[in-house]
Amino acid sequence: MILKPGVALSIPDTSSKGRSLTRIYLRDKIQKIILMGGLIFLLLLLLCISITVGSAGLTPGEVGMTFISSLLGSQTNSYSTAIVFGLRLHRVLFGACAGFGLAICGAVMQGILRNPLASPFTLGISSAAAFGASIAIVCGVGIGIWNEGFIVTNAFVFTLLATMGIYLMAKRRGMTAETMVLAGILIMYLFSAMTSFLQFFASAEHNQEIVFWTFGSLSRTTWEKTVAIFTILVFSVPYLLWKSWDINALAEGDEIAKGLGVAADRTRALCMGVISIITAGIICFTGTIGFIGLVAPHIARMLIGADMRYLIPISGLIGAALLTGADILSRSILQDQIIPVGIMTAFIGIPFFGYLFMRVRREYW
Repeated sequence: MILKPGVALSIPDTSSKGRSLTRIYLRDKIQKIILMGGLIFLLLLLLCISITVGSAGLTPGEVGMTFISSLLGSQTNSYSTAIVFGLRLHRVLFGACAGFGLAICGAVMQGILRNPLASPFTLGISSAAAFGASIAIVCGVGIGIWNEGFIVTNAFVFTLLATMGIYLMAKRRGMTAETMVLAGILIMYLFSAMTSFLQFFASAEHNQEIVFWTFGSLSRTTWEKTVAIFTILVFSVPYLLWKSWDINALAEGDEIAKGLGVAADRTRALCMGVISIITAGIICFTGTIGFIGLVAPHIARMLIGADMRYLIPISGLIGAALLTGADILSRSILQDQIIPVGIMTAFIGIPFFGYLFMRVRREYW
């Protein structure tokens, strides 16, 4: 090329495209962080409202004064203190932790199994945990503090068995959405039938305990149970977040994941094991709450996409907000009567999910 004197060589500016992509990435990241902050604020607001709801006759001002007095160490009304700290606060915190845990279990399960219908409920894991607890109840060991630990152990063992059964059946037939759904339906109906069989021969008292599982309730929470499930989440959620890149790769298929250096089978097995622990730890205390783990991840995916780095925490916050809102309604719709929260989660989540499903025009899965 011959250049005229005084004319500079024109070189295309390739860095402008890179700067544009960087700005788009940063804007998208900021939007997700803002959404996360908004969900945290919404959850805190719902928690504050939930503490004031009940049949004890305490006003929001009295509840607030009870908290302030306790923080300052001054003498408080023994009645309000007993209601707030002895009955309501651990229930509210446990509900938030349970919703958070069930939602992230659904999000991770949908990612590692590449199945939009996967959740601890639809794949029969909840039914397996309920059957394990039902065995402990019917055998007469479901009463007392020590025997409660036996129920937890039974629920965990059968949850793990159901998880491994689904994984092995689907792997043998091909890891597709269809085989996962069929395997999950098989597991769900199998353990539901065995639970019904136990109920047929059980006494009225034992049947009442088993029915508690099928409804799903937060009425039997305690501070010890709240600390237990919080501890499980503290140790398990960081691991799932650490594995978020691997789960992203698994969501694209095993071949792509292996090409990126991800041990697909090992990662899937470890994540399923962690999910089993979280699910069993929640269900053994609350019973079957089946809607949160399926819908909360879909709502989060519609809002922010499928990146597990953000999908896991945002799904958890949505699940915690949904379960807390359902608990508020369950204690306020009927006077002096509490509706099981497992029923209310469906009434709340279905309209919200249906609205987003009809409104969002793009493919989100």
